[in-house]
Amino acid sequence: MTSQPQLTGGCVCGAVRFAISAPLQDAGYCHCTRCQRRTGTAASPGGRLAPGSFTITEGAEHVTEWAPPDGSIKAFCARCGGHLYARRPDEPHPVVVRLGAIDGDPGVRPSYHQHAATAAVWEPLPHDGLARFEGGRTG
Repeated sequence: MTSQPQLTGGCVCGAVRFAISAPLQDAGYCHCTRCQRRTGTAASPGGRLAPGSFTITEGAEHVTEWAPPDGSIKAFCARCGGHLYARRPDEPHPVVVRLGAIDGDPGVRPSYHQHAATAAVWEPLPHDGLARFEGGRTG
């Protein structure tokens, strides 16, 4: 018996599609300078994946990964540039999926802001009651 994925999603142009077989563990906003430059926004919202729950279902040949000298590897569609996920350099599986790439409701809401020390000066962090971490959130 096969189960239906909990969530589905993909890139902007539709060349890459994915499925997530377990609920997202949590979600948060990343305010690091790298995310600001990569997305052109003040923060990048992402949801933490359960290990082994993420599968590319279509268009794996269009997924390109960028490995910065320090930090997580970022994946995007080579055709449209749509952001998909991030993974640790020592881990072959994604650990965070971009919330904007998910179809519909991801089932979680951001509960923290990480890299608050480098938040964009042109869009101050909101007073939303979410936990704040000056650097990266661990755990």
